[in-house]
Amino acid sequence: MLDQDTGRPACVPGRGHADRAGMTTLITDLPYGPKAAEVAREAVAVALHGTDADILDGARLITSELATNAFASGSPPLVLCVDRTTPTTGGLEVEITVTDGGCSHPAPSSPQAPGEGAESGRGLVIVEALADAWSLTTGTHGTRAWCRLTRNARLSTASA
Repeated sequence: MLDQDTGRPACVPGRGHADRAGMTTLITDLPYGPKAAEVAREAVAVALHGTDADILDGARLITSELATNAFASGSPPLVLCVDRTTPTTGGLEVEITVTDGGCSHPAPSSPQAPGEGAESGRGLVIVEALADAWSLTTGTHGTRAWCRLTRNARLSTASA
């Protein structure tokens, strides 16, 4: 099990979009197939509409990698959960979780970069590079990949 942060529970599979006290949650099923990454990227764009391009781009890339891994290594169903929170102190926190029906092999002890000529295998290395915290838990009855992106409030130029 890779675990950079164990304090976050798994998303509850289902569908919905709720807005409550500075938090927005998007939960959606993903197709179990090659379109999983594309659908996941589009869902993240909807959930993070209006955010800075840097966090949106990072979130879309991470989500694409997690959805691709879930399809390639897991089993149905695939579920995406995106939590967008605006803390009272400002800034933005985004948590992305992709779950699947499970796999028969354990999570790697750490993400390993593939050889230079490899065409795949960079997903978790990308997630580790872009996320502020992340975890991967695998099992025969379910796999959960989770990460957090945080952006602090920007100081105004007047106070600098």
